[in-house]
Amino acid sequence: MSEKSYGLLKGKKGIIFGPLDENSIAWQIALAAYREGAEFAISNIKVALRLGNVPELAKQCGDAPLIVCDATSEEDLQKTFAELKEKYGQIDFIVHSIGMSPNVRKNKGYTELNYDWYHKTLDVSALSFHRVMAEALKQDALANGASIVGLSYIGAQRTFSSYSDMGDAKALLESIARSFGSRLGHIGARVNTVSQSPTKTTAGTGIAGFDALYDFAEKIAPLGNATAEDCADYVVSLLSDLTRKVTMQNLFHDGGFSTMGISDALLEALYGEKK
Repeated sequence: MSEKSYGLLKGKKGIIFGPLDENSIAWQIALAAYREGAEFAISNIKVALRLGNVPELAKQCGDAPLIVCDATSEEDLQKTFAELKEKYGQIDFIVHSIGMSPNVRKNKGYTELNYDWYHKTLDVSALSFHRVMAEALKQDALANGASIVGLSYIGAQRTFSSYSDMGDAKALLESIARSFGSRLGHIGARVNTVSQSPTKTTAGTGIAGFDALYDFAEKIAPLGNATAEDCADYVVSLLSDLTRKVTMQNLFHDGGFSTMGISDALLEALYGEKK
């Protein structure tokens, strides 16, 4: 992460959903946003605020307000945006970094999904993104030119067996970003998703075979895997006025992985050094 501040978010106010601990992408986004001059609230569910280290993050970000909110609950979201409006007026950005799959946690194969858990995956990981934006719009909480960013993964476009139903959830997340982006242009608001490299977060490392997936991507990507800190710097650029005409995009932040076919590093790992 850059240590230098460019003042990209000076005067901007917003909310970041999803920080848990120092390994989470949302945690690093919060630090980067604060570095760039933003004021914002930090939000997660009650158990995450208790089990994680989120109060410490709030201190590091200028005693940022902590809002307990289950983003699958319309009632919680109503209270959250009412609180935000009372404190900040209209806000300039929203970061959605929320994702969870009971099927992945329980190592359920894609052809053997528990459908109640499947619904939970879609609700938490994708439909919550729709609910957040719908409530923000309903309460007129978005400032003109606001930027909304959701965190995604290339599993939305390509099949990774161990990613299971999260691939479907990320595909839905990206579709929601496009659909809402087309409907928020009248207030100059942007909606984008960032498709990040495999990242050693608490959630990521819980996926079966994560280490192999991480190593594979590292060998394919010309620039190597992007870290959570790298992602934070990129997201800051999307929250800033420098990208005010970028909307409805899924933007790959993966060291070039998404465009590669194969690499010399992978070939050498599989078959030995070139002769």
